[in-house]
Amino acid sequence: MAKLYFKYGAMGSSKSAQALITKFNYEEQGMSVWLIKPSVDTRDGADVIRSRIGLESHAQIITPEQDITAAYRAAGKHNVIIADEAQFFTPEQIDQLRSLVDEEDLPVLCFGLRTDFLTHFFPGACRLMELADSITEIKTICKCGRKATVNARIDGSGRIVTQGDQVMLGGNDSYVAMCHSCWKKQIREQQHGDR
Repeated sequence: MAKLYFKYGAMGSSKSAQALITKFNYEEQGMSVWLIKPSVDTRDGADVIRSRIGLESHAQIITPEQDITAAYRAAGKHNVIIADEAQFFTPEQIDQLRSLVDEEDLPVLCFGLRTDFLTHFFPGACRLMELADSITEIKTICKCGRKATVNARIDGSGRIVTQGDQVMLGGNDSYVAMCHSCWKKQIREQQHGDR
């Protein structure tokens, strides 16, 4: 019985690397993988998924207006769907992935962030939390050694940003994975320093 999987973690937790390793494992068994990513993620090129450790692969781009079910059928038959940066899919697209699991008996593995830089759900991640059969946290650590759960957005001076659009693409120069305690502490210290 196929399942919808959501594997989430904070920035730097190796989500893309795990997605690409999973793709390799399926292909090594002779299975066909439909690797997809949302069009908003252009950091490494429009149709490239690249991990920080150097793994990369081309993926089919999915725009917010696109019907994933129709795109899957147009792409031909596959044994599995692997989606990177799944938090950027619309809730309707997550519903479409769920339908592919149910109607095609097709495993769908979604990798992505759960929350934004203000600890609010991304709409796609929220829908995955509601619909996924299996939800797994990919853990990483804060500089203090505790589990990192916050994707802290930072400016060029390393200060935590607490305002702005939910989506702003960036890597280690724009985001730091932190535990909630360190995140709140640094925000308080910044506020006191600004007085």
